[in-house]
Amino acid sequence: MDKEKKKQIIKLCVAVLVFAIIIILVAAVMIRYQVEGDKNMPFNLSKIIIISTAEGNETKGDKKWNFNVLQNNDVYIYIDKNEEYWGEEKIIKSVRLENINISKTPTKGEIKVYMPNSVEGRLFDYSDEYLVQEGKLEYKGATESNTRTLEIGSNGGSLLLSFSNTGLGTYSSDEDKEITHDGTLLKKLKVSNEEIQFDVNFDLVITVDNCSYRTNMSLQMPCGDITEEGTCSTEQTDFSDLVFKRE
Repeated sequence: MDKEKKKQIIKLCVAVLVFAIIIILVAAVMIRYQVEGDKNMPFNLSKIIIISTAEGNETKGDKKWNFNVLQNNDVYIYIDKNEEYWGEEKIIKSVRLENINISKTPTKGEIKVYMPNSVEGRLFDYSDEYLVQEGKLEYKGATESNTRTLEIGSNGGSLLLSFSNTGLGTYSSDEDKEITHDGTLLKKLKVSNEEIQFDVNFDLVITVDNCSYRTNMSLQMPCGDITEEGTCSTEQTDFSDLVFKRE
């Protein structure tokens, strides 16, 4: 075999080797992305706070106290700027919750999802007018966060929704001197904390100028033993198990 052919074979082998290395590196990057997701997002999910309690909505009856009892779980989701982001400056166009579903139903009651009240006063009005439709809730980017108008700050802010167990029943009594509107109401209905536990699952989608980042997450509610404590809250700040992927 002459020298020229040997050179050609060596060049071909080197080219094949380089191509194989490139393929391996690309595959490794893709596999890592599938496992870890995007690690350089302009905004991060920074905190979730859940506040669980119960309340009685007055209803008609022949007793001194007549209440339809709701077990409510208000969920606050905070999106903040990523101070370590090294790309171009971005602003939030919207934050969406999609595919909201009750992945584990409670033994007692029926879970409904509500958006905040649009008028001054109470944060939530648990009427059909404020039900989240089709498992989707969207907050638009704005100058600052405003739950009544479903807006989130374009440079970071918060959004809010509530998961309410609306099918626990009615409490009627002439014996109580006063009623405390919190989780202890459930005792009066002989409902235990275990019977009202449920799980929710949804996609969180953060949309900036030219792309979106999506992750899937689950939450357990209510937090704490509200039948004893009345009102409980929990704060989550570790989201290392979540995988955000660019769309």
